[in-house]
Amino acid sequence: MQEVLYLEVPTPNTNAVKGWLQETFTPGHGQKIVTTDGIRIEPDPSTSSVATTGLPRALAIVTWSAQRTTYLKAFRWQTPLSRETALLEQLNRQIRQHFPLTPPQLPEIDLSQQTIFKALAPHYPKTVAYFQRMPNGEADLSQVYSREKRWRDCVSTLSQPAKVIFRQGDPAAPSRRLSASDEDSSPSDAPGPDDTEDHYDLIVIGGVLGVIQAAAMALLGHRVLVIERHAFGQLNREWNLSRSEGQTLIDLGLFSQEELAGLILQEYDGGHIKCLDVNIPPLTRAPVLQTTGVLNVALDTAALIRQCGAKLRAAGGTILDNTEFRWAEIDDDQATVYVQPKGSEAYQARRGRVLVDAMGINSPIAWQLNRERTVNSVCPMVGARISGGIPETVWDPHYSDLISSHGDISRGRQLLWELLPGSERELTIYLFHYHPVNPDNPGSLLALYEDFFHLLPDYRRCDPDKLTWRKPTFGYVPGYFSQSPKERAIAWDRIVAIGDTACLHSPLLLTGLSSLVRHLPRLSALLHTALSHDLVKARHLRQIRAFQSNTAVTWLLAKGMMVPPGRQLPPARVNAVLNGFFTSLAQEKPEVVERFLQDGWGWLEFNRVLLKAGYQNPSMLKWIWGLAKADLGRWVLAYLSFTLHAIVGVLFGWLPRWVAWSRAWWETLTPSGWFWLQAQSYKLTYGLGKPPPVETTLQLPPPPPLPKKQPPKPVPRDNATDTGAPNGVVPKR
Repeated sequence: MQEVLYLEVPTPNTNAVKGWLQETFTPGHGQKIVTTDGIRIEPDPSTSSVATTGLPRALAIVTWSAQRTTYLKAFRWQTPLSRETALLEQLNRQIRQHFPLTPPQLPEIDLSQQTIFKALAPHYPKTVAYFQRMPNGEADLSQVYSREKRWRDCVSTLSQPAKVIFRQGDPAAPSRRLSASDEDSSPSDAPGPDDTEDHYDLIVIGGVLGVIQAAAMALLGHRVLVIERHAFGQLNREWNLSRSEGQTLIDLGLFSQEELAGLILQEYDGGHIKCLDVNIPPLTRAPVLQTTGVLNVALDTAALIRQCGAKLRAAGGTILDNTEFRWAEIDDDQATVYVQPKGSEAYQARRGRVLVDAMGINSPIAWQLNRERTVNSVCPMVGARISGGIPETVWDPHYSDLISSHGDISRGRQLLWELLPGSERELTIYLFHYHPVNPDNPGSLLALYEDFFHLLPDYRRCDPDKLTWRKPTFGYVPGYFSQSPKERAIAWDRIVAIGDTACLHSPLLLTGLSSLVRHLPRLSALLHTALSHDLVKARHLRQIRAFQSNTAVTWLLAKGMMVPPGRQLPPARVNAVLNGFFTSLAQEKPEVVERFLQDGWGWLEFNRVLLKAGYQNPSMLKWIWGLAKADLGRWVLAYLSFTLHAIVGVLFGWLPRWVAWSRAWWETLTPSGWFWLQAQSYKLTYGLGKPPPVETTLQLPPPPPLPKKQPPKPVPRDNATDTGAPNGVVPKR
């Protein structure tokens, strides 16, 4: 028996597909016979015959359900039917017309009349049922809904995003419009020209990854304000690092050895990477790829954020939470940031020398600066932290599951799993997929959550009703893959982006924290130089970026994980590409695998792995061409740029040491020249995935001692909570 057709029919209603085959589909020739799981097509009785092998001439077409979608395969015996190719093309064409891919839509709800549970139960019943089991589940589900709505709103206005950055005096600036129309509504408490209490060196918008950068800058002596739209420390993420990345925080001076040890929930022995291979050619089936030092340290995420916040405050910084960024006005002397406390109709103004955008994928600043170039891929990711219900016979908690697929393409997505052990028998499990940015199909968190709760029992052989649901974890991880650091804007006058806002993450493992930590000395040193010498124009700040030429070429593999918009691929195509690549990677030494997954591999290693994968499976080139042909030219340019950077790295490998040695007189002679040299030297180290020893880049001074006991939180005068000082008053330094 030979498989001659494999299709995914993007609907969970398998009975409808089977009914269409049995009742509606009429083959152009041959006789249709109804079977239990589909149909069988035999030659017309008048022309039927038995093949010389003694096997009947027939096509068996079967359907089955998996991953909340429907799959169809056609098999034949050794002898083909007459006009078999035309018959299969007819079946393929008609079934796709009858069952098209319909992207999920976000339901409109009115929470003034009902709870989020009641509003979403008809659309996502399992999601509602399991969020009701979680502490704070109602508020968390509301955040999932609002996060998806904000993302959809951003994607729908790609070409004309809202304007939130203005030059001082711009007649379109909201402050001028408000002042002219309603004096009472204007930001009347904006600081005056001689007021220094509310003037900062840095205003960081975004208190998750942003507070890590803010704490480092505060320890360098800068006056820092962090603005967070939610309650500070409230986040729906769990973070892992490797030991080497944790050591970066220690070497930098942000944490001591003892402090970091207190944040570690568990350190496990290694991780696995394995993708489904039952429907791909045997040649491309990969063994389980073992890792040792990749994301094997589970952190107490909330404690990490709280400690960074405490260090920030102890160094004189301020945190303003439950406060929404509205717009910013830039002039030659300062950036004025206008914010709105939650639940208030009034605006407040804060002034600073530089605004750091750490708002993530939905940053309105990033969308204004880049429009269609803000992101070109996204990774919707949902999951939960759980405990109990999964015995060690099912999963050994000393190992992680870094990338795992348990099925083929489902409703236009290749679903992938990740499992990260925590403390006290807790596990954090994610379901995610790589997705091209498309206004008609932006990617749904709620639909993915419904898949998560349906598919979890198949992934880890568990009963969800017997699990203890601790908290949900969800979000959108952005991606922008370019061949040049100049292709995407990350800076404006007095504005610079970091973290997810700058699309700083690993292309394969989507590790925003790890990527930020690896580049934290580089970003902090450049930002410190810029502030010390007032180098705050766009031409200066755009050099404060964490671009790596080696990761710019890795996006070809990430592109191979995406289903192009409007295309229906062979269901096993993405798994075939991943297995082919991981087969080649599994033949490398463990340290090469670790460098690859942590964005630290070099030109020779990349070419060796890529050539080996192509040699062992020549079909991979054709498969990748089918997945990424529209962008293959851009990838070639990125590869040539990577090659050029590698050559420059070899020829000028001495430059970083010389720049560090000559700092004293260069910085005195020409601060802007020194800043440029500093940025170029980092391109030859960090930019090639080879960071130098942290102490040669930057070392923070010892932090002031933290108070043993925090005073009780004062009642704020409005809904904004200024956690840096009593009653929202910023003390003078």
